[in-house]
Amino acid sequence: MLRIVNRVLLALTGVALFLLGLSVLVGTLDLPERWGFTTPSWWTWDTPDDVLLSEGDRLRHREDSWWWPVVIGSLSLLVLLSLWWLLAQLRRRRLSEVLVDSGDGVGALLRGRAMEDVVAAETEALPGVDRARVTLVGRREQPRARVALVLAPQARPDEVVRRLRAESIEHAKVSAGLDALPAEARLRAAKHGPERVS
Repeated sequence: MLRIVNRVLLALTGVALFLLGLSVLVGTLDLPERWGFTTPSWWTWDTPDDVLLSEGDRLRHREDSWWWPVVIGSLSLLVLLSLWWLLAQLRRRRLSEVLVDSGDGVGALLRGRAMEDVVAAETEALPGVDRARVTLVGRREQPRARVALVLAPQARPDEVVRRLRAESIEHAKVSAGLDALPAEARLRAAKHGPERVS
């Protein structure tokens, strides 16, 4: 979801900045005069001496009671949305490393992506599992695993979950020297075409 929001916001910001820069260049370089074309009536910059808002534009709505609440409310909403977007960028959803107890009191760091790949590969080797995706979240001293499984049509979900807990998650917990590795599994069936029975 955040990836889609990022792409949409970046695209809209890029288009707005491109159009703003283009309109500034047209006025600054006096292109209508040089190239002999006319700009629309709403175009702000026609010549290098033009300003973004004339004095009349700035004072036009001063007497209207709705003007300042709308301006302040819009700008406040823009600031709040920008802060939400910034905080969403800074918050990490995935663990980059896991602290492994090496027995010397210092510990070692294991790349989170490496542990995710190993657990996913072992889970995909289980009978009835088509695909597995593992994400480690939480703190590096106490990670949690989120496992997304795509099950084959002949899979038994109860057996898959039991073996996931007893094998893949348990092996990861023991190999990383963790006291516990809580896991949340989300299962869905693989899409397949209808089978013909004759």
